[in-house]
Amino acid sequence: MSDTQNSALAAPGKTNFIRQIIEQDLASGKHARILTRFPPEPNGYLHIGHAKSIVLNFGLALDYPGHCNLRFDDTNPLKENLEFVAAIEADVRWLGYDWGERTFFASDYFQQLHDFAVDLIRKGLAYVCDLDAEQTRAYRGTLTEPGQDSPYRDRPIAENLDLFARMRAGEFPDGARTLRAKIDMASPNINLRDPVLYRIKHGVTHHQTGSQWCLYPMYDYTHPISDALEGITHSLCTLEFEDHRPLYDWVIDNLDLPCKPRQIEFSRLNLEYTVMSKRLLTQLVGEGHVEGWDDPRLPTLAGLRRRGYTPAAIRAFCDRIGITKSDNLVEMSLLENTIREDLDATSDRRLAVLHPLKVVIEDYPAEREESIELANHPKDAARGVRALGFGPELYIDRADFAEDPPKGFKRLVPGGEVRLRGAYVIRCDQVIKDAAGEIVELRCRHDAATLGRNPEGRKVKGVIHWVPAASAVTAEVRLYDRLFAVPHPGAAGRDFLNDINPDSLRTLTGCLVEPALLAAAPGDRFQFEREGYFVVDRDSRRDRLVFNRTVGLRDTWTSQSH
Repeated sequence: MSDTQNSALAAPGKTNFIRQIIEQDLASGKHARILTRFPPEPNGYLHIGHAKSIVLNFGLALDYPGHCNLRFDDTNPLKENLEFVAAIEADVRWLGYDWGERTFFASDYFQQLHDFAVDLIRKGLAYVCDLDAEQTRAYRGTLTEPGQDSPYRDRPIAENLDLFARMRAGEFPDGARTLRAKIDMASPNINLRDPVLYRIKHGVTHHQTGSQWCLYPMYDYTHPISDALEGITHSLCTLEFEDHRPLYDWVIDNLDLPCKPRQIEFSRLNLEYTVMSKRLLTQLVGEGHVEGWDDPRLPTLAGLRRRGYTPAAIRAFCDRIGITKSDNLVEMSLLENTIREDLDATSDRRLAVLHPLKVVIEDYPAEREESIELANHPKDAARGVRALGFGPELYIDRADFAEDPPKGFKRLVPGGEVRLRGAYVIRCDQVIKDAAGEIVELRCRHDAATLGRNPEGRKVKGVIHWVPAASAVTAEVRLYDRLFAVPHPGAAGRDFLNDINPDSLRTLTGCLVEPALLAAAPGDRFQFEREGYFVVDRDSRRDRLVFNRTVGLRDTWTSQSH
């Protein structure tokens, strides 16, 4: 099944307040069809918080129907590059969405944005300000005190036009001057206190426009104009932009634009045991705390993909958390349970021994090897079967044997019996140790009458997994866990780096897997029986198999106190 196909988890979209607004607008005839947009800034990789917005915007365009534009907010060339542009496009496609030819960049509109700024100056609604950044902050006021007018607020229109043209021509250094909107320095909304519209940036090469510009617009100015030029009907933003909406509307209302989009805010995705800030994610990557933007411990879509998450599971997760106006913190267990459900339905089963312990079945003919047939999926016969060789030597997991077993232990013990998955019941007769007292081998017998049937006259409680010594393949297994050891990294002023989970990655070498896995390709997903769900890593080769743990079979964090 391809990543973009629906799975058993694909659920119809639930109603929410944004859908209700759209339905009212369509029913009233305000819009004949909707047009949304997903506007990422190409200054990092997308994370699962962005997935919520992607699923919302593209999902609405599919459901009503309409279109969704992919528009890159590329107004800050100091932090943006083409690597991030390509990664964003790949992630949106991976989630299952296609925007066709509707790719846009804010930089597509740089000339129009400049011309609209000139219009604002001519209307007396914008002025060139000589205050530096620190002075601008001081004049801005506080949440409880109004701001003060800039000394340059009442410059004549002609002088503002001349200075802005000279800013555009590169005459002034960085920070020397800005273009500001003339709104209300006493507004209770700080965003309306003469916000900066343009700033000067010399010596940077923009990934789309090269060195054509040294004057770059601010997002709050660019956003509404880009929406209007593209004909966006519903501009969906997260709640931190709610206080920016009056500025969005001010720009729309004071310019001659082809339409008037409506900005609507919804709650962003906050997830336990991780960070969503691009600044913090960039720090994690840049300082080497993780191995790049696609490290499977990160909440980036590239990291989740490499960890084995499916697009269907992420879409289902976004559907389950819903769209509301209330900020909340989503439990990591909800995301993990969603991928468990998806992989349980879609993943073939395989046998893998992560901590091998050799077993010799002394009463099994040394020259004999038989073929054991195992189902690929216990709940889906259509997925077929595979054959696994069974002989006198095999490996089990060390955790499945205890010389001095704790109470309730239902696996192999000296003198005890256990069933090998899909094969025979065996009994442990002898424990072999090395000079250091470490157990290196078990000598066992098998009940030849128990292949495919229960033993007569006794009940065997335990079933363990195994791999044949003759054909098992060595593999590296990377046991990924939550990157942070606490639900709220960096809370109460702590350095969030101090909350990193030291056990977020354990790499096991010398693991043994059944030979069918030699045919697996990077990205293929499996359930390793009794261990969890795993994906073939991009580093994997036929002569060096590498598997990443996506998630365990059950949640082991709920009972822990971190």
